[in-house]
Amino acid sequence: MKKIGVLTSGGDAPGMNAAVRAVVRKAIYHEVEVFGIYHGYQGLMEGEIRPLEIGSVGDIIHRGGTILHSARCLEFKTEEGQLKGIEQLNKFGIEGLVIIGGDGSYRGAEALTKRGYPCVGVPGTIDNDIPGTDFTIGFDTALNTVIDAIDKIRDTATSHERTYVIEVMGRDAGDIALWAGLAGGAETILTPEFKYDADDLVTKLKRGHDRGKKHSIIVVAEGVGSAVDVARQIEELTEFETRVTVLGHVQRGGSPSASDRVLASRLGARAVELLLEGKGGRAVGIEKNQLVDYDIVEVLEQKHTIDKKMFDLSAELSI
Repeated sequence: MKKIGVLTSGGDAPGMNAAVRAVVRKAIYHEVEVFGIYHGYQGLMEGEIRPLEIGSVGDIIHRGGTILHSARCLEFKTEEGQLKGIEQLNKFGIEGLVIIGGDGSYRGAEALTKRGYPCVGVPGTIDNDIPGTDFTIGFDTALNTVIDAIDKIRDTATSHERTYVIEVMGRDAGDIALWAGLAGGAETILTPEFKYDADDLVTKLKRGHDRGKKHSIIVVAEGVGSAVDVARQIEELTEFETRVTVLGHVQRGGSPSASDRVLASRLGARAVELLLEGKGGRAVGIEKNQLVDYDIVEVLEQKHTIDKKMFDLSAELSI
């Protein structure tokens, strides 16, 4: 293999640039040409493809977001869209692709591999919801962003003796809420994986209040519902003064943590190695601090699960 491409797709995540850097420099080290595909699958279909050199990825390891930009592309789910992409790959002589992103990005990689273009998926999403890896690129940075916010909000919650409901990202997966809630000492954590009972939530708040507790932090993953609705329920059932903070897209930004930079570098380089070994249709990951790779179809067939023991622990420690 003499020419490979790299693209980022779906939601951006801190550490994507570090992964792109690793792909480019690992490939060039092995005398392989690298092409950057801009704006994800949309850019692939439209031929937004340019060669990348060593200097092209200089001074990006510390930058959040992605220099290749990203876009969501429904058209690429169709046969017509995939054939447009393959036409561009043929035009540039690209023989394999490294695709950095989440579930949707992996499905595009699977489709291209089936059509004869070997692809390797690299897990890049702050949600940490990709099977086949303990952690995804961007999760650690987003987690620390949320923890920093919780710490700051706790200061004002203490000062004003209020209950704060903090909404974090996680439409289908509650890892950010769970990890940040446990690390931030939240009194209650609500995730999509576990149903919550408003009466139980209120009972817990009242129990704390009766023993002299004047403030509380509740972390809600967006997939559970609106933090505004949760706060409204609390006020109606307790009359406790309640405030809401929705962190939103601030969780996706910022310079990646050391952990995310190292993870991205290791996974990006391993993806190139797999392509040079002639292996496509793979998804790389890390398990027990060791690099792994699985058939991308098998990964897509699995369902992400949250750590129930950690969830139970958070409840035990917030009595």
